[in-house]
Amino acid sequence: MSDALKHECGIAMVRLKKPLQFYKDKYGTAFYGLNKMYLLMEKQHNRGQDGAGLASVKFNVKPGSRYISRVRSNKSQPIQHVFKKINDRLNGVFEKNPNKLDDVAWQEEHMPYIGNLFLGHVRYGTFGKNSMESVHPFLRQSNWKHQNLIVAGNFNMTNSMQLLEELIELGQHPKEFTDTVTVMEKIGHFLEEEVADLYLQAKEKGMSKLEASPYIEEHLDLQRILQRSSKNWDGGYAMAGLLGHGDAFVLRDPSGIRPTYYYEDEEVVVVASERPVIQTVFNVDLQDVKELDRGHALIIKKNGSSSIQPVLEQREKKSCSFERIYFSRGSDASIYEERKNLGKYVFPQVLESINHDISNTVFSFIPNTAETSFYGMTEAAEDVLNEQKTAKILAGGKSLSAQKVTEILSERPRFEKIAIKDAKLRTFIADDNSRDDLVAHVYDVTYGVVQSTDNLVIIDDSIVRGTTLKKSIIKILDRLNPKKIVVVSSAPQIRYPDCYGIDMARIGDFIAFKAALELLRETDQYHIVDEVYKKAISQRGQDDNSIVNYVKEIYAPFSREEVSAKIAQMLKTKEIKADVEVIYQSVDNLHKACPDNLGDWYFTGDYPTDGGHRVVNEAFINFYEGSDKRAY
Repeated sequence: MSDALKHECGIAMVRLKKPLQFYKDKYGTAFYGLNKMYLLMEKQHNRGQDGAGLASVKFNVKPGSRYISRVRSNKSQPIQHVFKKINDRLNGVFEKNPNKLDDVAWQEEHMPYIGNLFLGHVRYGTFGKNSMESVHPFLRQSNWKHQNLIVAGNFNMTNSMQLLEELIELGQHPKEFTDTVTVMEKIGHFLEEEVADLYLQAKEKGMSKLEASPYIEEHLDLQRILQRSSKNWDGGYAMAGLLGHGDAFVLRDPSGIRPTYYYEDEEVVVVASERPVIQTVFNVDLQDVKELDRGHALIIKKNGSSSIQPVLEQREKKSCSFERIYFSRGSDASIYEERKNLGKYVFPQVLESINHDISNTVFSFIPNTAETSFYGMTEAAEDVLNEQKTAKILAGGKSLSAQKVTEILSERPRFEKIAIKDAKLRTFIADDNSRDDLVAHVYDVTYGVVQSTDNLVIIDDSIVRGTTLKKSIIKILDRLNPKKIVVVSSAPQIRYPDCYGIDMARIGDFIAFKAALELLRETDQYHIVDEVYKKAISQRGQDDNSIVNYVKEIYAPFSREEVSAKIAQMLKTKEIKADVEVIYQSVDNLHKACPDNLGDWYFTGDYPTDGGHRVVNEAFINFYEGSDKRAY
C-alpha cells in the first residue's frame, strides 16, 4: 500500500558436474546449464528488475580461446534482454555452421556461454543508480586463469569507506568507490597473493611455469582467501564468485542477514537466493534444498568436489524478517505459513477496532503481495465468528426457532476483492496537483459490496512511507462510504533505516518517524530531537562497536498505539468522511510468526552489526541537517 520498496537482489549459480555431452544425451541439449540459469533468474525477477547479468566459465579450453563470457543489461526487462542477446549470439553461430548442431565438442570450443559454471544476478539499483557499470556480475581480469575473478552478490556494506581505505593501504588504486568493486578488489588482492605463494612453491618443487598451473588449481585455498578478504566486512551479504580456472564459492554473512540456499546431486550444484526457485527449476523436494549456514562458504573446486567451510565467526542469527514479509516468493512452504500467521496474529487488534462486529465488516487486501496474510486474517475471523455463533445459540436456548438457528449458522465473514490495480499510470504532467490527481486513480474499487454501516478492513504487508495511502488508497476506499476504514499492516512500524540491502535509507521518509516528530511537537518535547542530534554528532569518529543508537529516544516517550493513532490522523485528509484507524503488527507477534528470521532492526533499532548503529545515527544527522546524501 505504501510506495514500492526496491533494492533487494538475487543470485543464481549452476555448476555442471558432468561433461556437456552427458546433458546432451540425457536432456537433449548442451545448453542445459543456460536453460536452468534462465529459469533460476526469471523466477527471481521479484528480487530485481533494474538490471541483470550472467557469466559463464568453460573448463579445459586451449590457450588463446575465450573461456569467460559475460552479458549484462539494464533495459526495462533485463533478464529477457540478457537471454535474447545470448540466443542471438548462439543462433548466429549456428546459421554459419548448421552442420554443428549436434557436435557438442565443437560447440564447447567455439560458442560463447556454453560452459561448465554459471553465475547470474538480478538487481534493483541503489539510490537511482542504474548504469551498466553497476550491473553484476563484476569481472576482474587477468592473463592468469586463476586470477580471473567474477563476483555477484545480494548485499550492502556499511563500512565501504573503511574498506576503500584498506585497499589504498595495500597499494591499490581502485577505479570506483562502490561496495561491489571494493569487495571484489579485496578478494582479488588476496587471490593474487595466494596464487603467487603457490607459484613459488611449485617453482621450488622444480615445476615449470606451465606445470605450475595445475598445481595452483589443486592447492588454491578459497577458504583462506575469503577469511582474509572478509575480515573487516560489516554488512549483510550473500557473495558469490567464480575463478577463471573453475573454482567457485558462495559466502554468507555471519549474522545470516541475507538468504542463501543450495542443492547438490551427482549432476549439478545449484545456489539461489530463494528455496522454492531451486525446488521448482530442478523438481526436488523441500528437504533436499539446504540453507547455507551464516559465516560459512560453499566452496566448489574445479574437480567437482564441494564443501561447506567456516569463514567468519558466527554472530547471533538475525536473518532479515522483511525478506519473509515482503520480498521473498510466497510459494516457499515456510514463508507461506509465516505470512498467514502474520495476518492471524494481528487479528485481535482488528477485532477490538471493529468492536467485535464481524457481521458488519468487509475484509480485503491491497496489494496482491498481502493476499497470503489476508488468508490468515480470514481464518482468524472465521474462528471468532464461529465462537460468536455458538454463544448466540447457547444464549437463545430452547426459545430459538429452527429458522433462527439456521440464520445464525449461515452467517459468514464478508471477504471481498475491493481494490484492483489499474495499468500503471504515468504522471506525465509536471505540476504536483495534476500528478496527485493521477496517483489517486491507480486503483479501481468494487462498488456495491460495502454499506454505509460497514467497517472496511484492508490489510497490507507493510506501511513504510504512507504516501500512496494518503494520496490514493484511502481516498478511493472512502468512495465506498464505509463508516470506518481500518488499515492493517502485517509488519510492525518501520522506524529505522535499513543498511543491508533494502531501499529504506532515509529516516525522514518513514511515516512512523514523522508521526513521532508530530507527537513530540504536540507534547512540548521537541527538544529531544536537538538532543539526539548532539549525541549523534558527538559519536562521530568513535569505533563502531562503541556507538549507541540514540534515535530510539525519538520514539521512547510514546506507545506503539499512540504512534499508530497519530499516523491515522496524518493520513486522513479533510475530504475523507470515514473514520480512519491504522493498526500495526507487534514485534513480539512478528517473532512468533517468523521464529527463524529474527532480524528486526528496521522495527526496533537493534542492528546486528556495529556498522548499523553508526548508519542510523548518520541517517538522523542527514535528516536534521536537511541533507539527502547516503548514510553509508
